[in-house]
Amino acid sequence: MNTILFACLVGGIAGLGVFALIRALTPGRRSALSTVAEIDALRAASAASTTSKAGEADGWRDRLGRRVAQFYLQQGWELRSLRADLAVLERGWEGFLATKLLLGAVGLVFGPFLFVAVSVLGFGLSPIIPVWLALVVGGLFFLLPDVEVRRDAARKRKDLRRVIGAYLDLVAMNLAGGRGLPEALMAAAEVSDGWALMRIRNCLADARITGISQWVALGRLGDELGIEELQDLGVTLGLVADDGAKIRDSLGSRAETMRHRELAEIEGEAGEQSQSMLVAQLLLAAGFLVFLMYPAAMRVFEV
Repeated sequence: MNTILFACLVGGIAGLGVFALIRALTPGRRSALSTVAEIDALRAASAASTTSKAGEADGWRDRLGRRVAQFYLQQGWELRSLRADLAVLERGWEGFLATKLLLGAVGLVFGPFLFVAVSVLGFGLSPIIPVWLALVVGGLFFLLPDVEVRRDAARKRKDLRRVIGAYLDLVAMNLAGGRGLPEALMAAAEVSDGWALMRIRNCLADARITGISQWVALGRLGDELGIEELQDLGVTLGLVADDGAKIRDSLGSRAETMRHRELAEIEGEAGEQSQSMLVAQLLLAAGFLVFLMYPAAMRVFEV
């Protein structure tokens, strides 16, 4: 009976895996954004191929990443949040996909190798276990870059929001000094060479070259990096761009709101750390009490 249930369970899981694989390989419904992105990618690839005939050939890792990215486009997988995380970290999309695929392949090999190492030690294991180990470890290795990117991007976004709060204060000060909005935005971004202000400064410089308004460029930068504060800032500056007093009041209130939010987050993190320290102290005290009570308890039970 147990064998039949195990066989039914294995068959159901295998059928579900085959269905998921077929569903993943079947082209999904694509949005207009993915179609435009594919056209831009093909145009960039053709331009790169025409300009690199006399140059060096791309590495196999770059070619692998481009093929995986093209497959993602064909399937309609946009993954906007992950792309925004990579944009914050200034990492390429194709290289990231190539890393994921290579780590997944390493996991597929590492799973059976782990099974062989355990079986050599004398443990009797089922021969179907290497297949499951390969799939599980391969899947875990495939998802490891996502976890790393999201963790690092969250930390970098926190620093960026802190810089944006100070940047808004600087813009308000420049406006109060009599400068216009474009000059105030650029002057406030030139006070430091940190990576956050460098991104804002490059964004404003590109907007000046391409001829678009700087607040529109800031909104697009917020869309690219996934920063809601920059998106709201671009919308607000577009609405009150002609009134300097309203801009100063709006920037000052936004900077104050961001500072209060940052203080609330810091207090929350401090509270979590204090709770974890309290739990550690309670566990240490419980262990010490057990250490003190153990000899007396042993004497009672011996009697």
